[in-house]
Amino acid sequence: MTETAQQTPAETVTGMVDHVLDLAATWPAWDGKPVQADDRVYTPHKAIRRVADHLVDHLAELEDRLVGEVPLPDHWHASATTTEADLAPFTQEDLDEARSRLTRLARIWAARLGTLTDEQLDESPGEGWSFRELALHLKGSAYYADAVGDLS
Repeated sequence: MTETAQQTPAETVTGMVDHVLDLAATWPAWDGKPVQADDRVYTPHKAIRRVADHLVDHLAELEDRLVGEVPLPDHWHASATTTEADLAPFTQEDLDEARSRLTRLARIWAARLGTLTDEQLDESPGEGWSFRELALHLKGSAYYADAVGDLS
């Protein structure tokens, strides 16, 4: 059995956030040059923004589906856009803010996923991935942080 198969959906999400924050702990050493990954560029701020946006977007989807609403359409610019704010130096204070933001989002995800039965996780209401699959999809958010990498 793979590590992911052994994890609960909540552990999948919180584990991804832990991984991102472990990498982010090295980013105050960033030299200010965006990192090329595939056909995009990434910076520490952009990686944090993308992980947070991805968590927020799919949390809103999950909550809408649970109450029988149709999720709002996605209008994110996503990683295709690099903003001026993305290019700013990544300081220890930025790391502190990222830890607070992402840790809280991970706790909200863990609390919500922890209240769902296996049936709800696998036979989720509305259109889209099951909530178990959604948690596994969120694990892919580590890509943004992996693109910046360990800068220690």
